Amino acid sequence: MSALPVELQPHARCIRLPEPRGAISARLFAALQRRPGTSIDLDGVDLPSSPLCDDDLQLALYVLYEIHYTTVAGVDERWEWDPGLLAARAVLEDAFEQALAHAAGEPEEEDCEAVGAELQRLVTQDDGPSPSRYMEREGTIEQMREHVVHRSAYQLKEADPHSWAIPRLAGRPKAALLEIQFDEYGEGRAERMHSSLFADTMAGLGLRPEYGAYLQALPGITLATVNAMSLFGLHRRRRGALVGHLAAFEMTSSIPNRRYGNALRRLGFGPPVTTFYDEHVQADAVHESIAAWDLAGGLARSEPHLTRDIQLGARSLLAIEALWGGHLLASWARGESSLRGS
Repeated sequence: MSALPVELQPHARCIRLPEPRGAISARLFAALQRRPGTSIDLDGVDLPSSPLCDDDLQLALYVLYEIHYTTVAGVDERWEWDPGLLAARAVLEDAFEQALAHAAGEPEEEDCEAVGAELQRLVTQDDGPSPSRYMEREGTIEQMREHVVHRSAYQLKEADPHSWAIPRLAGRPKAALLEIQFDEYGEGRAERMHSSLFADTMAGLGLRPEYGAYLQALPGITLATVNAMSLFGLHRRRRGALVGHLAAFEMTSSIPNRRYGNALRRLGFGPPVTTFYDEHVQADAVHESIAAWDLAGGLARSEPHLTRDIQLGARSLLAIEALWGGHLLASWARGESSLRGS
């Protein structure tokens, strides 16, 4: 993947409808270019047998979720709550939810008092593929750029999907979430927001830091890593899974980010390219305890019926990240790009 022109000025969020990747996205994107209320017919469209890695389903979901986050060029914003769109999205979400639950497996611990310890056990015992370890030791600059492109789907809006939980929590869990999110949003300084720091990394690597610039290149499994957060975040009934996902996210962040920072330094880069990763090494080491014990553990104690869902959220993160990491490493082992169309 060759270096692209660098734009250093911040960009307002806006994406364009990408090219469809199959019957699902083709029908949905065609409808979105018409007036809200246009019928969206998915009858006769076969849903994929492996939704987590399916380019068509995941792209369709990603774009439908993006309507909640940003401007989609040429799409009327009234589509956001259009009943027909929500009904069609629910069909895709049902397949996605079932696939996530299957990949995550059944929680082994249902004691609301033991959630923090169980999350620590899950994270400690996770033995999924490690792109960060590979990058630290031997990854090339092109592979680092690919990794950054993959992560741009989330990092350019970092913290937003998990922030859907803020109005859905109360008491100590809510305070713990706000403590974490305050750091993610730069403690009130726009240039220190983690999304801004990631844009600096992209620019320093010769990549385009505009929101959504690389959507066409992202495979289904990459989009699924972000769609899982949006799925959990946009449904109040899945607030436990969203909290579990965030807790595991924070608990598995510090060491990989140290490795990515080391990889960049090995490749000859320093600040501001490394700042995003170095910031996470420090911040997420603090967030780990808050996320496990005060956020996830606190929610389980205040709403014990959410205990299983909290664990499902954490397990979903680990399972889908393992699939994503496996995709990157397998592609690179074959001497191929991990991006579409490269």
